[in-house]
Amino acid sequence: MVERLPIHAVLPDLLATLDARASAVLVAPPGAGKTTAVAPALLDRAWCTGEVLLLSPRRLAARAAAERMAALAGEPVGQHFGYATRMDSKRSSATRVTVLTEGIFVNRIQSDPELAGVSAVLFDEVHERSLDSDFGLALALDVQGALRPDLRLIAMSATLDGARFSGLMDDAPVIESAGRSHPLTLRHIGTSPEKRIEDAMAGAIRTALREETGGILAFLPGVAEIERTAERLTGLRDDIALHRLHGSLDPAAQRAAIAPDPDGRRKLVLATSIAETSLTLDGIRVVVDSGLARRPRYDRAAGMTRLVTERASQAAVTQRAGRAARQGPGTAYRLWEEAATKGLPRFDPPEILESDLSPLVLDCARWGVTDPQSLRWLDPPPAAGIAEARTRLERLDALDDSGRPTSHGEAIARLPLPPRLGHMLLRAAERGFAGTAAQVAVLLGERGLGGNDADLEHRLRRWGSERGRRADAARRLAARWAGSVGAEPQSGAPDPDAVAQAVALAFPDRIARRQDSNGERWTAASGRRFRLDPASSLARHEWLAVAETQGAAASARILSAAPIPAEAVERWFADRIATQRHVRFDSATGAVTAAREKRLGAIRLAGGPDSDASQAEIAAALLAGVRDHGLDLLPWPAEALALRARAAFAAGHGGPEVALDDAALLERADAWLEPLLASARRLDAIRAPALTTALEGLLGWNGMQALNRLAPARFTTPAGSGHAIDYGAEGGPKVELRVQSLFGLATHPTVARGAVPLVLSLTSPAGRPIQTTRDLPGFWAGSWQAVAKEMRGRYPKHPWPDDPANAAPTLRTKKADARAQKNG
Repeated sequence: MVERLPIHAVLPDLLATLDARASAVLVAPPGAGKTTAVAPALLDRAWCTGEVLLLSPRRLAARAAAERMAALAGEPVGQHFGYATRMDSKRSSATRVTVLTEGIFVNRIQSDPELAGVSAVLFDEVHERSLDSDFGLALALDVQGALRPDLRLIAMSATLDGARFSGLMDDAPVIESAGRSHPLTLRHIGTSPEKRIEDAMAGAIRTALREETGGILAFLPGVAEIERTAERLTGLRDDIALHRLHGSLDPAAQRAAIAPDPDGRRKLVLATSIAETSLTLDGIRVVVDSGLARRPRYDRAAGMTRLVTERASQAAVTQRAGRAARQGPGTAYRLWEEAATKGLPRFDPPEILESDLSPLVLDCARWGVTDPQSLRWLDPPPAAGIAEARTRLERLDALDDSGRPTSHGEAIARLPLPPRLGHMLLRAAERGFAGTAAQVAVLLGERGLGGNDADLEHRLRRWGSERGRRADAARRLAARWAGSVGAEPQSGAPDPDAVAQAVALAFPDRIARRQDSNGERWTAASGRRFRLDPASSLARHEWLAVAETQGAAASARILSAAPIPAEAVERWFADRIATQRHVRFDSATGAVTAAREKRLGAIRLAGGPDSDASQAEIAAALLAGVRDHGLDLLPWPAEALALRARAAFAAGHGGPEVALDDAALLERADAWLEPLLASARRLDAIRAPALTTALEGLLGWNGMQALNRLAPARFTTPAGSGHAIDYGAEGGPKVELRVQSLFGLATHPTVARGAVPLVLSLTSPAGRPIQTTRDLPGFWAGSWQAVAKEMRGRYPKHPWPDDPANAAPTLRTKKADARAQKNG
């Protein structure tokens, strides 16, 4: 007897909708049965004469769904119910329902836009918002609208976001199913922030083993945490079967984690987020949730995808807890306080908003869409991501200048690989090592295959000796990929040079050179900085072709790489090595250094002085240095500085139109400074008078005349002495002079056509200050008498008249004046 599931209650409504319309949205909570019940129910409808495609977000879930449907039909998988994933496929000419991963579907619809022989496409778990799912739905809607109005499309979601999908799918009806209603107890046990996650999880699991009955499913962020937690759980009773569940496991190990234990033991499954949805694990009654998830985050600035451990979303922890109540009452232990749940992000962000969009942009170009945003999306891809992806694809020769795929781009897109790896495989085929490149591509897509050594060549060797379904399937996959570019599969031990060249073809920006003696710090051709465990065997090499990194872009950790022989660098990358000449200004010395360098991107290979630098290049560098670092670097003489101060003063009083301030001089530096640099290699080689002359040249004859009228350089006293006027003084134009030189002057001297009084700094015959004034007549009539009295006592040999305004100016003593009068 077929088990009655909640989804069966709404299947009649769904089928009636699809009989009348081409699209529907099905909202059904986890455990309702939508994954395995909907597709078989479509097969006897009049409109369903062809194949039904059921899209699954994960290989494990795809295989499990197909096996479950086949088991319910009482037949082996591969007959009426089959599956197709990247590394495994079981289907036949009789297959009516094929469960396939979303990436496989994108490739299929690209190669057959009409989806000939397909009656319906079911998008399962659309709420997870993977990039392939969003893109596959966008393409299917495009096909339905233009070529196949009879094609049925069903979006199936476990969360209540059906309205958005309905709007995207031409207001498709939304059918909602109830879920299984088993009691679920939530226990928020918290944890110390100082405690390592594996210690906290192991403690919580042991508590659950003591206090609860039934199988336990524990959610951890990644494989490393699973292994460390398993280490801390040694010594469990014999009646407990410990399983791991993650994407890099052999399919047999994955099946064992899902199925009931054949010996009736209590199951304990340590899993990643792979177990959140689409799977029912038999016998699970308890969930222990770390509250953490590891997700890929694309760093657009670095051009790298890195794995980030972060808090799981509210939607995710709800899904996880629900695993405990799938088949009966359950309990979920949570390693955080209850109040903290509201602080978790509500949903995981759609992958399209923070992924490398290179595959999407290339696939859209093949579809005939140069602007991906023109397709129908729940969340359109960001413009910045599209631009960055297009630039990368152009560098891979995959797109032309108009955004259309080149023949090389078409060949890349036909391969079931990301663009970088597809480019690697094709170029490796041209060079004769496609078999090795295909193996490298498999390793980079399959975590854990061949171990976790950072040295890809070591992993390749270990993989070659591994036995088991997963290792064999990976070898078959590599052989298929090699065959797809007309090459034979790799046999025997891998060629280390071929491994390094393959990685460098895929990631030319990540060719890296060691920067220290212990191999911890590395610099990539892109200018990025990497770190490597000094204990790694890779640390002793000078050059690496880096494939995978993790962590912040500023100092990401190298996860996998291959050593490049130092003597091969210039031979392998000759087309990317450039000889650059640098004529640079040194602000510390005011001089120019000329050098010649050979570089591989940001990595300096060799260099030395460049004796061929022309005087024009040196002059240009000097000029650029002044523009970058300011005019203060020039050897300004006092005369030039005074001229600039006069011009600044005059500018505020109707002076000449030519300004000599910093901004104006820098703007016109090519007119006055560049000629002074024609024979100089240093700024201090400029002759000081030349700078003054250059500034005067800027003002011109008329400008100098106007400046002299408004802001004369000197003030001539009644005694005939000349004194420089300081136009930069804080209180205004200022002149310092002996008070005796002003005898006979009844009016105060001015500049700016009489508008601005000079600040007179009056001194004694010995040059000591006695008075500062802007009102000379007032000084004569006022405090002069007291000053004169003091001066007569200090300087009795000099004249100190009572009426200085009408006295004869003099700079001599009384005797010297008398002699001059006698001789005159």
